[in-house]
Amino acid sequence: MRTLITGATGFVGTRLIESLDDVVVLSRDAAAAERKLASDKVKAFTWRPTEATPPREAFEGVEAVINLAGESVAEGRWNEAKLKRIRDSRVVGTQNLVDSIATLDERPKVLVSASAVGYYGDRPDEILEETSPPGDDLLANICIEWEREAMKAAELGLRVVCLRIGVVLGRGGGAMGKMMLPFKLGLGGRLASGKQWMPWVHLDDVVGLLLHGATNESVRGPMNGVAPGCVTNTEFTKALGRALNRPTIFPVPAFGLRLGLGGFADVLLSSQQIKPAVAEATGYQFRYPQIDTALTEIVTGGAASAA
Repeated sequence: MRTLITGATGFVGTRLIESLDDVVVLSRDAAAAERKLASDKVKAFTWRPTEATPPREAFEGVEAVINLAGESVAEGRWNEAKLKRIRDSRVVGTQNLVDSIATLDERPKVLVSASAVGYYGDRPDEILEETSPPGDDLLANICIEWEREAMKAAELGLRVVCLRIGVVLGRGGGAMGKMMLPFKLGLGGRLASGKQWMPWVHLDDVVGLLLHGATNESVRGPMNGVAPGCVTNTEFTKALGRALNRPTIFPVPAFGLRLGLGGFADVLLSSQQIKPAVAEATGYQFRYPQIDTALTEIVTGGAASAA
């Protein structure tokens, strides 16, 4: 199956490509993307998501589109310009992607478009599934717009899946890339009260869920991209300490997070107890359903049991 990917050079995209045989990539710099991905199964085309629609020739023979493009929410301070890039890279980029698909004589069969658990907002006292209503904060509203643009592809005859991705855990990047050093040094600890629910997912399961969405005809609409074993931040902190055999005695107060991270701190302090109801109902088998197994695999680099 020929698959077109946006955001292919990111943390999730590079791992996803390892599981595919015939890949078309849309990137801001096609030559740089091909050098980074360094695979003869990858063909790249240049596309600037907020400026234009992708080239029609990139879709030749494509059966599935996986849309991962988006400005990082964790890098840089949240000022007006940053927030505009976060929104436009997702909302305008997805709009331009779907607009290009609309011009095709032969269209892909499925669009799997990334979304985020930020869709639900801060909901500490609820168990959230795909049918739960959205939140009403900045990131929730961006996710609502983002998914709305993706779902317009359904009007063109595509099956559309919006994967609401949680905190992605894996070696070499993502959340673990930021947390590993202080925890290895014994300086890790819970964030604020530590009572907030933390919807996490192993990188291998993000890839698995993207492929599940692309290939399973029964999956349509939103699907939560989180592990079934949701934990609080305190539970996560203790599990990472166990995996590294390090103490976790240095809590980070909320005011310290906000001082150091600005608006992004609210993402880390929000609470969302999210269940992957659609994934489980449609037969997806999580490789890493529990936090201890996931973190042991990440820390050791070994084939930890997923039992």
